[in-house]
Amino acid sequence: MLKETIKSQLQQAVQQCWIDSGNDGECPYEVMLEQPAHEKHGEYATNAAMKLAKAFRKPPVAIAEMIKAKLEADGLIEGLIARVEVVPPGFLNLYLNWNEWMKRYGGAGGTVGYRAEGVKSSAHGKKVLIEHTSINPNKSAHIGHLRNSCIGDTLVRLLRKTGHQVEVHNYIDDLGNQLADTLVGIQQTNMQSRHRRFGDFCWDVYAAINKQYAIDPELQHERTKVLHAIEAGDNNTAWLGSLVAERIVREHVEEMGSFGIDYDLLVWESSIVREGFWAKAFELLKQTEDFQQEQEGRLAGCWVLKQEETISGQESEHNQDKVLVRSNGILTYTAKDIAYHLWKFGLLKQDFSYKPFEAGLWTTATLDNAEAGRLEKPTSFGQADMVINVIDYRQEYPQLMVKQALQALGYEEQAEALHHVSYGVVSLSPKSASELGIDTSDGKASYAMSGRQGIGIKIKDLVSRVEQVIEASRPSKEGLSSRMIAIASIRYYLLRFNLQTEVVFDMDQATEISGNTGVYLLYAYARANRVLNKAAAEGAGKGENTFALPAIPELAPAEHSLLTHLSRWPETLALASKELSPNVLCQYAFELATRFSNFYAACPILKGEQELVTFRLWLTAQIKHTLGEALEILGLPTPEAM
Repeated sequence: MLKETIKSQLQQAVQQCWIDSGNDGECPYEVMLEQPAHEKHGEYATNAAMKLAKAFRKPPVAIAEMIKAKLEADGLIEGLIARVEVVPPGFLNLYLNWNEWMKRYGGAGGTVGYRAEGVKSSAHGKKVLIEHTSINPNKSAHIGHLRNSCIGDTLVRLLRKTGHQVEVHNYIDDLGNQLADTLVGIQQTNMQSRHRRFGDFCWDVYAAINKQYAIDPELQHERTKVLHAIEAGDNNTAWLGSLVAERIVREHVEEMGSFGIDYDLLVWESSIVREGFWAKAFELLKQTEDFQQEQEGRLAGCWVLKQEETISGQESEHNQDKVLVRSNGILTYTAKDIAYHLWKFGLLKQDFSYKPFEAGLWTTATLDNAEAGRLEKPTSFGQADMVINVIDYRQEYPQLMVKQALQALGYEEQAEALHHVSYGVVSLSPKSASELGIDTSDGKASYAMSGRQGIGIKIKDLVSRVEQVIEASRPSKEGLSSRMIAIASIRYYLLRFNLQTEVVFDMDQATEISGNTGVYLLYAYARANRVLNKAAAEGAGKGENTFALPAIPELAPAEHSLLTHLSRWPETLALASKELSPNVLCQYAFELATRFSNFYAACPILKGEQELVTFRLWLTAQIKHTLGEALEILGLPTPEAM
């Protein structure tokens, strides 16, 4: 990559200056490159001279001049740097040679070639298993669930783009309290209202039974009975639970599919128990000192994972030993998650049974030998080199417990390769909360959604609302449908925030179509496409991929701004891949669209001397391809027209 090439050559120049100054060995300072806030200060800058002042015993400006002289003597970093400027108190500003940049990254033979394929991470080629969505199969999905899915799917696209082999899992907790509550609700409540979807019916049932629990706490004993029954399997309640869960999961999968989100494998929690994964993990854990059965106190009879000192600096439950098996024999979610992760890394030496769920999607299943023999075995699942779990910040402690279990079993390498992508939950703005009937008189800045209270915005309701706004506001109905634009707008809205930020959802903000929005990016891409098509029709170019590489003229400010931003695409892609941060891509794409808008307004693309028109068309083609790659990774469409 460009930045790495420059940094490497600059490090060599610093090393030579280190030796020339009478020092032995390697220079202890690693050169850091930054992007100046103002483009007049160059494309890159470094404060290396100031960091070396004490070791060299010279003024920083003098050291900067030494480094500059070395760079000039060595050909200014393989011709990529046009000039170097020393600025007091010792900065080095580096200005790119844009003609050389174009030859290397503009595409051989004039094709647009500055693409993401050239970006490979240190984990290139390794198998990455990403688990995301993982919604409790007890009711319709809401916008908080959608944020998880959009983040996870974008990471899948990002890592595949940077050369990884990625497998996508959706974990279905069909043995948990939430499904048990819905089953109790179906049996104990009388729901008369009309519903279009089964998940919406269960949404209301789930809220209703939780209200009943508050009135009659004894009713919660029914939940315990149901939990035992569905974990045991092969009984009326277990079959009812299986039917309810599968019906709702099908609705979830269909709904996520409309957002371009899909999976390779559905992993059912019941499969982990019934296929004996937990039993095997239990035997392994019993051989470690960290896993013990409590003999006295309030946890008597429970099997617990003893807390490590390294993660015990937190308060409340985070200072407690983690219960994996309760005294009544019921497994906690974390227990099954530990077994699941041992399988993910290929450490249990056994496998699930599988069957097709729908086209292209497999599911774990309990099959007899005859059934299994009739099914074509799917591509090998699991056996991951790296595991990424997209789960909100409230699950940080259980995720640490899974990592600790791996460490206790001696799997340090796998523990290191387990990554929790934590993110802030979605809550409601006071206005949105008030519209849902929540009392906002206490004046809080945000209000939590609550499935138990039936408070939240379902995904289907949000899509319908945004679609109506888009349909009413668009001047032309050509190109993408209003529904597709609405889906793209929602997806981008949920991705553009920093992962750790709590998204305070406001319906008015979510339906905006200008500013930092998905709609703005789609319009920018469609505009670039329209310009290129018009140029081809008028004979100004032979098509977007066949422009001859032009000599770069004296750059207008808007052109220079665009070129600078384009040159940073591979760096941005590598950073987003390393940090697993979709919002980094959102910010880049929005900035690119903004700079393109400024360029479009300031620089007539199809008017002027042929050399200038050729260059601006080439630049527009670069914008289309780069923005197109960003949209593809973010899961947004690339429209021919809007």
